Formats: sequence, structure tokens, C-alpha cells
Amino acid sequence: MHLLLLMACKGPEVLAFPEDFQFGSATAGFQVEAGCPTLPAEDCEDRASDWYQWVTDEELIADGGNHLSGDPMSQAPGHYELYDQDLQLAEDMGLTLFRFSFEWSRLFPDSAEQATTVEELAALVDAEQLAWYHDYLDAMAVHGLQPVATINHYTLPLWVHDGKACQAAPDTCEASGWLDEERMLPLIELFTAFVAQEFADDIQLWLTLNEPLAVIVSGYLLPNEERTNPPGISDPDKALVVAWNMAQAHARMSDAIHAADPDAEVGIVANLGVARPEDPDNPLHVQAAENLSYVYNEAILEMFVNGRLDSNLDGVVDLEDPSVAGRTDWLGLNYYFAFEVIGFDGPAPGFGDYPKMTFFPKTLDEDPAYLADAIDMTAAWGLPVWITENGIADPEEADIEGFLDPSLEIVREKSEEHDIRGYMYWSLMDNYEWNHGMDMRFGLYEVDLVTKQRTLRPIGERYAEIVQSHGFLVDDE
Repeated sequence: MHLLLLMACKGPEVLAFPEDFQFGSATAGFQVEAGCPTLPAEDCEDRASDWYQWVTDEELIADGGNHLSGDPMSQAPGHYELYDQDLQLAEDMGLTLFRFSFEWSRLFPDSAEQATTVEELAALVDAEQLAWYHDYLDAMAVHGLQPVATINHYTLPLWVHDGKACQAAPDTCEASGWLDEERMLPLIELFTAFVAQEFADDIQLWLTLNEPLAVIVSGYLLPNEERTNPPGISDPDKALVVAWNMAQAHARMSDAIHAADPDAEVGIVANLGVARPEDPDNPLHVQAAENLSYVYNEAILEMFVNGRLDSNLDGVVDLEDPSVAGRTDWLGLNYYFAFEVIGFDGPAPGFGDYPKMTFFPKTLDEDPAYLADAIDMTAAWGLPVWITENGIADPEEADIEGFLDPSLEIVREKSEEHDIRGYMYWSLMDNYEWNHGMDMRFGLYEVDLVTKQRTLRPIGERYAEIVQSHGFLVDDE
């Protein structure tokens, strides 16, 4: 009798995530900080970065090949001023992770190239901005949020990279960013060392670079309507140079972080390319899907994780650099879509003479089912995995069942097979979506462009339910 009563009174069953699994949201400084409601724009906006130049320069906007919305930065959500309110919103949802980025150009808006040591660099920092970052991290602690810090989320100071000048003259521009190995690598290594020493006590989880492949493809190989990244040129040879330079930078940045804190956990963010042939019966399409997967996934991660370079993209590694290998403690996975590809009998037009470049990504498939493949590919490298971004543009109520629930159910199921530590939804609030401006809204919270009022969307309510239940409630019926 008592057993029957206990069974009748038990709560609903929960298909639970692992006990120590964490939930959070992800942001990037450039995308969320501008648009302060009361601060003067010159105090709120970071006007010293290549991305600020990219989206505000009238000549760049007028060039249709750059695919720039022209939306003013004042439409962004104003997180620079409203961060405490936003962190409270994250806490209210039950989140325990908050991914953010340091903006190099905020801390060092003017050239700091003369510095050769952390001490010399510290003397050149913008003290007001440095204090802001300390306040920011203190606020995360108050709201019970573990910071996940990205050192470089696309943007570079103009004195490091002048995207406009390098689009016009990529071979002669002075501030050429990722193209200049001798200049770029020591600069970003020293910046990382400064940030790591300054904030080692506040941060355990670090990311060196966000989506290197997005910078490589959108900036140097195939700028397109989906994404253009400064300098927005098409040169396969330069794209491969940038890829290897970024891999070397990741290793140096990881070493700099570990020097400041040997117990720090340092990762890199991969946006892996799940590929499927447009026509499964066409051998060229099938081979193209295999080649895209090799280039986007295997070849790139071999560079960053193992220091192994296939410089000809022919499937054969021809350089192994032990100074690059073994610098990755965990992998972050950003996933939004799969590629449907067509194939060619030889390198695709515009992709140079590289044998594996026989593919062209014709369409994007947002079916969340492919997230399972992306997780499997990431976990295959034998490192802990964090889902560092996953989201959908302009979410409607139908996207709860069409996107959010199936995505998180896949993550839950895969966490039984792989070492998946957490999930960060992109993004907490609507943000300035790079070249798209405010035309794409990814927020759990909708942002009014004028008042900056935050309103929780239905998809945000559902995410909070899953977070607070730590899983999916199962209907007893």
C-alpha cells in the first residue's frame, strides 16, 4: 500500500543530462557591446577594430561584393553598458556558463607594437577599458556564471590589420594581420600573455581563436553573402598561409596562457563542415563531399591539434611541427548547418590547383539532425568537447520543436557516448551579426533597437525549462 502511494506521488521522469553538464550562452564583444542607451557612442563603440571599419566605412558598404548591411552600430544591444542586467537575465534562466570575448582593440586602440614584454605592454593599456573588464568578470562571479573567455573572436586592431587597405592591395598593405607571420605571431602571443596574467585568477576555460576556418574562408578564399570577413579577398594561396599562421598562433597563445596558469584549460573553436552530396548517385558529388570534409575538418584540425600541415591539400601531410602539436586541452564546437555540395572533375573554379578542392558548397541545410555528425567528428579527436555555439536566426515558436528540442536531445544522447562538458546557446540576446548587421536575430532575448528593452522569446523560455530541469520532462501518458 505504501509503495503504491509512493509510486503515485513520484515526480515526472526526466531524461537527464550528465550531473556535471553545464548550460550557458555565448556572445562576442564586437557583436553585443555597441548601442549603449545612455553612454556617448564614442565611449561605447570600439572604433579601433578592423571590423568596425569593415561595417561602417561608406566605400566598403557601397561595394556590393562586400555584402554589408550598412546598419549603424548604434542598433546593437548596448551590452557594454547593460552587462549587469544581461548577466542577471542569464542567471534568472539558470545558466552557469557565459562565453565572451576580449576585444584587443579596446584594450590597445593605439599601436602597442613597440612592446616586447608583458610589463612594457601593460604600460600601454587603456586603463579605463582594463578596469571595465575586471568589473565585467566580477559581475559574472556575482551572478554565478563561469566565464568562458575567447581571446580573439575575429576582430583585430586596425594597427594590426587594416582590412580596407588590404582588400585594395593585399600584397603591399602594411597592417596585413594574419598574412604577416613575422609580425602577427609575436603580437598576438604577447597580447595573450598580458590578458592571461591579468585575469588568470578569474578564468579557467580559455579559447584562443573563434572559428579560424570562418576567417580563412570568408576573408581570404570565398567571401560571399553568407559571410564576408575583412579583407574580403579571394586567393587560395593566401588562405592557406593564413590557416597555418593561425595554427601557429593558437599554439603560442596556448603556451602563454599555460605559463600564466598551468591549470588553465585551453581550447579552440571549430566550425566543422558536415557535408553531403547534392546527388548521392553522382560520383563527383560524393567525392566532393568527402573532400570538403577532409579540408574543413581533418586538414584544419590536424594543423591546430597535431601541428601537421598538408600544404598542397592533396591528402598528404608534408610538414610536422612539434611546437604546434599538443597545445589543445579541449575542442569547442560551433554548429549551425550542414553543406550540400556539388563536385567537379578537378579543382573547383577559383580554388586554385589544390587536388582536394573539387567541391563547392551549393546550399546550407539547417536540419539539426546533422549536429550528431558534427559532435561525432569533434569527439573523434579524443579531447573533451564543449558546444560553444548553437542557435538559429530569427527564432519562432515553431523552432522549439523544429530546432531547440531535437538539438538538445542530440547533445544529451551524445553525452552518453562522448565527453561533452556543456552547451552554450548562441546568443543570449540579439546581436550585430557581422556583415548582416541587425538583419539576423539569434537572441534568446529579443532586443528593441531603440529602447534596448530585452524580452524573453518562447525559445528562451523553453531553453530555461530544459536548463532548470537539467533534461527533458517525460510525459507519463
